[in-house]
Amino acid sequence: MKHTKGATIVVTIAATAAALTGCAGTSGDSGTAPGKTTLSIALWSYAQTPEFKALIDAFQAANPDITIKPVDILNNNYRDKVTTMLAGGDTTDIITIKSTTDYAGYAAKKQLLPLNDLQQKLADKKLARLDNYDWKGTYYAIPYRTDFYVLYYNKKLFKDAGLPAPENLTWDQFADQATKLTHGSGTGKVYGAYIHTWNAMVQGLAAAQTGRSQLDPSDYGWMKNQYELTLRLQKAGAIRDFGEALNQQVSYQTEFETGKAAMVPMGTWLIAPLLADRKAGKTDVDWGIAPLPQTQAGQQIATAGGPTGFGINRRAKNVAAAKKFIEFAAGEKGAEAVASIGIVPAYQSDAILKRYFGLEGIPQDDLSKKAFAPDVVRPESPISDSTAAINTVLNQEHGLIMTGSKSVDDGIKEMEQRVTSEVLHQ
Repeated sequence: MKHTKGATIVVTIAATAAALTGCAGTSGDSGTAPGKTTLSIALWSYAQTPEFKALIDAFQAANPDITIKPVDILNNNYRDKVTTMLAGGDTTDIITIKSTTDYAGYAAKKQLLPLNDLQQKLADKKLARLDNYDWKGTYYAIPYRTDFYVLYYNKKLFKDAGLPAPENLTWDQFADQATKLTHGSGTGKVYGAYIHTWNAMVQGLAAAQTGRSQLDPSDYGWMKNQYELTLRLQKAGAIRDFGEALNQQVSYQTEFETGKAAMVPMGTWLIAPLLADRKAGKTDVDWGIAPLPQTQAGQQIATAGGPTGFGINRRAKNVAAAKKFIEFAAGEKGAEAVASIGIVPAYQSDAILKRYFGLEGIPQDDLSKKAFAPDVVRPESPISDSTAAINTVLNQEHGLIMTGSKSVDDGIKEMEQRVTSEVLHQ
């Protein structure tokens, strides 16, 4: 589904910005007091993801009769673990929906309960990206936050290199700046940019900026330019080697916070941990954000984005309590909780957005504010019965292209053939 200029959350944020010129301590147990409900929620890297604690603490304060038990899963293992849990009959009540690709898989298998009652109840709240969860007229999840890709940059490294802030860049200009910003060697090397290993960082961004879809394998040639640019940067040593980053499980957050990368294209979800780590004295990086580089100069600013939400396991034992939590998370109080730590909530209001932009450490320069007003926000991966299977193929071929095991042309051709024969059975 396509979001053009006027996507409510983006426009409201822009208007507000202009005006402003493990499971520590939260797990339930078998000794839950009589009359209390223990509600389990599958989530990832609890200690490193402050939004979960913010939501859980706020909800439990408002609902002392419900105890939240986080089912904490490592970030990198989340998709595989939840897939195994749902297939194996696990009864964890709430599943946090990390991506629309994951959601498509759960929805296609009907592993979540329909939430059309909540969708209708919250319809007047104009939740951003709610329509991304419309699965053939049924909603199996509700969003509590919304994100899109921007370009993070290290102001000091740009100043030291004598370069202007990365405003209105094309991808070719991005590559040129990344090369100029790269310096040093060995453990002291500073890369001009860091491109994370997700296939979305090439395929998803290319889809959003060309208006094409991974669901149509008749011609994936629209990916070629983005692959060639990324490989060119890798060959020049301006970004980390893909295999090295994958094998060492390099963290994009760490790369940026430690000054190892001058630019990082990444989602707005990175803002919250940057604020938290700077406040805690874990980083002193002087950062800003800019619009994502574009394929051509002078065109509308297009980026990829999507929701993060909650769904209810069809085998959940506490459905009523689960719905109560999801309604809270997607509503005003949940929005206040996540906005207070730098997360962009799906729920929108001037008061919420004023709170967000009033946070200490949020960049207030004009370029950073412009980054919050892209013209077009498209899903990086549209949902369908085939989304999850298609993404599996595309991700496999992505790795082969990025490691040099296949040429770009051969990899793209293989994607087209495999998706057509293995997934669509044509």
